[in-house]
Amino acid sequence: MPTTVKKRSVVVGGHRTSISLERAFWDALRVFAAREGKTINQMVSDIDAARQGNLSSAIRVYVLERAQRGEMPPGEVPPEDEDEV
Repeated sequence: MPTTVKKRSVVVGGHRTSISLERAFWDALRVFAAREGKTINQMVSDIDAARQGNLSSAIRVYVLERAQRGEMPPGEVPPEDEDEV
């Protein structure tokens, strides 16, 4: 499992910001976004609207909770990375 931290630029609430997450979390987030027909920006904005703490931590918890519910089949390949920083 990739553990390299990747920094990405996203737009949340109309404002551009950078988020650093391990590659595995970006990959899982891309899988979930693709399944729901959303962009990474839309997915992160949804998570941001529901969070109470740090955005990076909220994303990790979101991915973990979905994985624990069995929504992340092992070996599922995420769509291509569209906008890296």
